[in-house]
Amino acid sequence: MCRLFALTSRDPVSPMRAIDALNVMKEGHDGSGVGLFLSGLGGAFEELKEYPVLSGIFTEPGLARVFEYMSDKGFRSKYSVMFKPDSEPPVGTPKRGTYASIAYKIPSEWGNRTQEEVDCGLVQMRLDLRAMGEEIGGIMVFSFWPDTIMIKEVGDPMAMGEYLQLGRKELYARHIMAQGRQNTNYAIDLYACHPFFMEGISTMTNGENTAFLPIREYLMSRGVTGYQGYQSDSEVFTHIAHFTTKRLGLDISAYKHVITPMSDEEMADHQDREFLSNLKRSCRKLIIDGPNCIIGCLPDGSMFMAQDRKKLRPGVVGGNPELGIYGFSSEICGLNAAIPERDRTKDFQPMHLDTAIVGPDCREVFQCSQKDPLRLQR
Repeated sequence: MCRLFALTSRDPVSPMRAIDALNVMKEGHDGSGVGLFLSGLGGAFEELKEYPVLSGIFTEPGLARVFEYMSDKGFRSKYSVMFKPDSEPPVGTPKRGTYASIAYKIPSEWGNRTQEEVDCGLVQMRLDLRAMGEEIGGIMVFSFWPDTIMIKEVGDPMAMGEYLQLGRKELYARHIMAQGRQNTNYAIDLYACHPFFMEGISTMTNGENTAFLPIREYLMSRGVTGYQGYQSDSEVFTHIAHFTTKRLGLDISAYKHVITPMSDEEMADHQDREFLSNLKRSCRKLIIDGPNCIIGCLPDGSMFMAQDRKKLRPGVVGGNPELGIYGFSSEICGLNAAIPERDRTKDFQPMHLDTAIVGPDCREVFQCSQKDPLRLQR
């Protein structure tokens, strides 16, 4: 089992706040690893919001190859946060090189590209660097995108937080997602560690996706750069969210209609019945078979939680609108630890038809049901 915790805040906060919440839920995860997604970055990164940030782990030769590759592409580094631990890693954690997040200026030659072409180009560069690392070693890349940092490592989340000094001001962020578990069902692979990322969209999942194979087959047939890899059966949840919002042009409240469509009887009196019926038929290979609790973050900083039809994984959302902070947690004890000052009567636990959404203004939990009228993207 794993546990999930996410924070969304109007002001940047320390990632250790999410790590502490995972530690409170320690009985629910095996302490074998931690993955972090950070966006809405503070500090120096906030002044470089439009600059893609390369996040990963690199040996010295690996960094040299990365710098050469980026230079050949016309990208110049503007700011970096690099950390090379000088102490011995905790038991079970490999000793690696440098954990780096490097902001790059996009070359002026890209100015004639459309936004879609720029986005696709950044994804392809990440894939190129990942392939390079898989071929010759020394390079692990988790994200290359503006206003985004991802950190992944094997080991107990709290021990990793201390070892990697994740409480540093340079890593403060407004949107934080943390998952406490490595992929221990098979050989450990950091690319199989949640959260996963695609063009500003990140998700993490507690559960199993037994419908993984048909979903993977469908996604890989779409011809979308980045729909590949899949060291984890949960990575497809990120790509389905990407497909729903960026390819189908639907609001995230429609995500559930893709992964867990209603039965014909349930949608019989829905005002968008014809559209939903066609959506269910055309996207039937994206239907999941849980149990799954999914937490995700969108490019605008909105955060959401959704459940599968079985609702067999815990999940709760709550926060304080006056303080401008909300948490998404696998367990209420994690939410209590991270945001003790809140009206607990307003906590929301999404059921099988629900999606809970908190916008970047952090003012309220928007509760939407699949029974509600369908919303298109704003």
